[in-house]
Parts: sequence; structure tokens; C-alpha cells
Amino acid sequence: MAKSHVAALVLALVASGAMAQQQPAMQWETEALAGSYKENISEDEKIAGLSKLWSEVKYNFVDTATLEKLDWDRLYLETLPRVRAARGTEEYYRVLMEMVAKLKDGHTNVMPPNELSDRMGGLPLLVTRPIEGRVIVTEVLDPGLRAKGIMPGLEVVAVDGAEVKTYAAREITPYVSASTPQDEALRTFGTQFLRGAVGSAARVTFRDAAGKQFEQQVARVGRDARKAATVNSPSFEFSILQGDVAYVSLNSFDDNSAADAWLAAFDEIAKSSALVIDVRRNGGGNSDVGYKILSTLDDKAFLTSRWATREYKPTWRAWEKEQPMYAEAPDAIQPDAQRQYKKPVLVLTSAATFSAAEDFAVAFDVMQRGTLVGEATGGSTGQPLFIKLPGGGSARICTKQDIYPDGRAFVGVGVQPQHLVKQTVEGVRAGRDEVLEAALASLQPK
Repeated sequence: MAKSHVAALVLALVASGAMAQQQPAMQWETEALAGSYKENISEDEKIAGLSKLWSEVKYNFVDTATLEKLDWDRLYLETLPRVRAARGTEEYYRVLMEMVAKLKDGHTNVMPPNELSDRMGGLPLLVTRPIEGRVIVTEVLDPGLRAKGIMPGLEVVAVDGAEVKTYAAREITPYVSASTPQDEALRTFGTQFLRGAVGSAARVTFRDAAGKQFEQQVARVGRDARKAATVNSPSFEFSILQGDVAYVSLNSFDDNSAADAWLAAFDEIAKSSALVIDVRRNGGGNSDVGYKILSTLDDKAFLTSRWATREYKPTWRAWEKEQPMYAEAPDAIQPDAQRQYKKPVLVLTSAATFSAAEDFAVAFDVMQRGTLVGEATGGSTGQPLFIKLPGGGSARICTKQDIYPDGRAFVGVGVQPQHLVKQTVEGVRAGRDEVLEAALASLQPK
């Protein structure tokens, strides 16, 4: 093509707006606002870190309605004097955590520096869960605690002399980033309950089934000690239950191991009379791992959730035009051409079903391939943006809104089961899995 013709074509494209222009490369993160840990970072660093966090949330957090309702700018001004008054880096990060927790989003939170993990992240060697409005011990990881009479099924009624909910409202809930009431309850009375300094001890008052109360000191340990005492579940577990029902627990989508193990075991799973898939302990990972498994459950393509993100155009703001959202249609996942499971399928969910595991539950629900059994999921998924903060900490900000293909919300409410079944205190004390029992009962001929 002649040069004159090329030039004319370029001018025409520019005039019509059809020619895209790339932004110059920009370094979003610099060391200037991501200094290393010190016991007490400078006041300038504290203010700069708060300002960076405020700005990144204001321009990237996907839920703009919450920013408006909360009045994010006003909250920034209210937090400034607290940041200035912070007596050290630990207190500074607590202030930031409390500020961000007000956004009520499970994928938006502040992570203190690793150097503070022993001061802020110690947990006891027991597991608690909120059940029927009470705080119940579900696992005891230390034989020493068992020797003191601390057993699964006990209720926690007080901590350090304060009624348990009063203690939690003062010491835990203000710093918890959670998207739903069930997510907040699980974090407050479960995964973050009794959190404190490694080596310290909580004075816990327990109550047994007969109503007898007793008090014990419960020591907090570090992450490594707790991990060593915990029996880690693999990402994939498979067994055959009574009635030739296949039970598959998908405990993580962090890598491809769950999908790989599923495909390897598929021929055995296919021999079963029905299938129960358990994602009650799955905290998420990569959604594609779950979709690969779902593709073997139906011979038709299925839709994933729809997503959107903010699209900020500064010139539009100058023109007082409304800022757009960039959205994409749901993906259509094609069925596995070689493997298809045709028998009845149930999926078990809980408040601990989170992120990519919720994407799995949404897609299964959309497929109408079977029934969701259990409790509403945690109600939080999305794509977090990670940023560095002064003093060696960091934060993440949810930049992506996910909804059902038909527009229904599940972030902020949870994926709702068709068959609602909740664990009871009596069931924990009897060592029963009432959700699994209900699922198996529903498979029996009527």
C-alpha cells in the first residue's frame, strides 16, 4: 500500500476514534511507600500509608455504593488523628485494619507485617465454631488441653472475665473484614477467636452439657506450632459410603491437585449409585479447578458467574459524565467429552465455603444438576488487588464484582442451599455430621 494511502487511513481511524492508544507504562508500587519493618515507623510514613490505602480503595474498590454510604473521605479524616497518635507499628496496623473492616468485604483487608505475627497472630490449640448462637469447641488439638477436661462439645461462655460476645465485640469483631453475617460470625467465633500474642494465655470459662462451668488457662501458640498440631486435609478425599454413595471432599482449589485427583479417580466414582461433593471446608483458590470437575457432571455447557470492574476515565469526570463499569458475559464451560457422571449429585456448603469454592457452588446451582445442601456460603469472591504499605505490611482490595449469570447477587449474601441444614450443638456433642446425614437421607427412596 502506498504511503499516502497509509497516512490517509491512519487519519481516518484517528478521526473516527477507532484507533486505540496504549497508556505509558507506570510503576504502581514503589519502595517510597513500602518501607521495611520498624517498631515505630515515622509519623510521615503512617500518614502516607493511610493516604495510599484510602486512595487505592477509593479508586479501585468495586462496591462504590458502600464507599458512598460509608463516606470514605470522612472516615479517612476521622482516622488521621488516630494514625498520628499510634504509639507503634502494631497499633498503627490495628487502626488500618479497623478502618478497612468497615467496608464489610471478605476480599478487602489489611495484613500486618510478618514481624508482628507473634504479637498479633497467636491462637490456641483448639477449634471453635458459632453454632445455634453459641460458641462451641469442635476440635481439641492438644492432649494437654484434653487432660484439663477441654473436649469437643463444650460451650465457651466467657473470656478473661467478660461474657463471650462482649469479649468478641471488643477484641475481635472491629478488626474482622467479612462480607456477610455468617462470614463475620465464623471469623469472630471461629478462625480468629481468642487471637492474641504468642505465649500469652486466655482465661476461658467453659460450660458442659450438664450446665457445669469451669475455668482454664488456654495458651496461644504460633502459626508453625498450630500447623504441626493440625491434621491437614488433602485437597481431594474420596470414599464410598453405605448404599454405594461416593463421597468426595474438595478441600482446596489452591492448585490443580483436586481436579487431577478427581479425574484419576473418576472411573471408580462413576460406579457409585449417587455422589456427594463436600466443599464445606474449601476456602477457594482457582475457580478453573472447580469448573474442570463440574464439566464431568453434565453433557451440556454451563455458565459461570458474570463479572464487572470499575473503568475510571479522568476526562469523563472532568466532563461530569458518569463513570462506566467494564463487564464481561459469563463464560460457557464445555462438557468433558470423555467423562460424564449421570447419577444424582448433591453439593454440601457452609459459611466456610469461600471465594472460588463459591464460584463452584454458583455454577453447580446454574447447571441444575443437583441440590445444594447445608448452609449459605461465606458470600465473598472477587479479584483482590494487593498493595504494599509502610512498615512491611500490605493490603488487598476487591476490584471485581461477581454475580449469577442472571444477575442475582451472591456476594454479600452467600450462595443459598435448596436444602437448608445446620449443625446443632447436640450433634457436635454426639460426634454426628448432621449435614451429611441429611444429604444421604434425601437420596433414599421416598
